[in-house]
Order: sequence, then structure tokens, then C-alpha cells
Amino acid sequence: MLIITADDYGKTRHATDSILKCFSSKRITSASAMVFMEDSERAASLALKTNLEVGLHLNFTLPFSACNITLKLREYHNKVISYLTKHDIFQVIYNPLLANSFKNVFLSQQQEFMRLYGKYPDHYNGHHHMHLCTNVLAAKLIPIGARVRRAFTFNQGEKNPFNRLYRHILNIYVSRRFISTDCFLSIAPVHPENGEEAAFILSDQYQHLLNSIHRGGFRDLLHN
Repeated sequence: MLIITADDYGKTRHATDSILKCFSSKRITSASAMVFMEDSERAASLALKTNLEVGLHLNFTLPFSACNITLKLREYHNKVISYLTKHDIFQVIYNPLLANSFKNVFLSQQQEFMRLYGKYPDHYNGHHHMHLCTNVLAAKLIPIGARVRRAFTFNQGEKNPFNRLYRHILNIYVSRRFISTDCFLSIAPVHPENGEEAAFILSDQYQHLLNSIHRGGFRDLLHN
């Protein structure tokens, strides 16, 4: 089974509309939504009128663009952004001084998703894949048994040995604590708000590739 997920749902009006167009054309099977962004409210109301599967696209690296952000949440979020965007190594290093900030930013996004969609997310992933950073995993913020996107799948030689080892360890953790897929591959990746990527997703060539493939969503993944 192939799950095709479009990220950044609700990030902007254009991103929302592009993803919905791809879904209505049966080119994707699910989306991951950002909360506290400029189009999050409208995106949720539109998704609820469809059977679009929507997960939470956790955001620890991009400033919130909505108006309904408390000063305290923005303060926590800015601390997390400043830390994770300094250098790639900081996603690997646990920072106990930011434990409270990560917890509040995670719980605020999960609560906002539930307010908008009336339920827990169908799955969890992260902007720039930071749902798998050490401060999130070590604190066990994502509920055990949730459906979670694993780290990228790379063949031998695609990345350096340390990178592959790190991702292998991440995937072992994800498989033991959560429900996930056997692999995770990128289609450039799937961000339909990018004109070139949207054109490819909506093309006859892409449809031809999908014709012989069984497609589904994270809801179809069974417990281990």
C-alpha cells in the first residue's frame, strides 16, 4: 500500500487550495496540517467537508503566522526555533533547558488541531521532520501508539554512514513506540503549493504511475 501525503496544509491559502485540488483529483491520499498559520482555520473548515485524512504537521522551525497566538506561546516557540535552526546537530542533542518550551509548543499545536478538526490527528509528522528531533522523542510528547511518519529511507551510498545509522536508530524507535510505514520516500517532496510539483502531481505521467498501485492512508495501518 502506498500513502501519498501532502505537507503544509493550512500554511497559506495557496497551499490549502493546491492540496485540495490534488486530493479531489485523487493524486494524494492524505495531508498534514499546520496550525496557528494564516490559513489554518479555513483549511480545517474545508477539510471537514471532505473525507481528506489529515494529520498534524508539527512546526518547530517556522514562525506562526496566525493572529491567535498568545505572547507566552510565541515566546516558547521562538526559543525552540532559535535552537533548532542554529545548526543541524541540535536536532540530535537533547536540551533540558528547553524541555518546557518543547512541551508547551507541542501541546498547544495538538490542542489547536483538536479544536479545529474535532479529533486527534490521523497521524503526526513535522515541518523539516523535526517531530523526530531528540527533544520531542526523549520527552515522549507524541502519544504512544499514534501513527507517525518515520525517517527517510536511503540506500547504501546515498548518505554518509553516520547519517544512515542515525536514521536507522530513529526508525527502530518509531517502530517500537508508534505505528508507521515500512519506508518513507520523498517525491521532491509533495508540496503542491510549488507550481512545478503541482503540475507533476496533476500530470498524466504521474497518474499513469499510480494506476497499478494500491493506495491508502495512515488510517489503514494496523497495530503491530
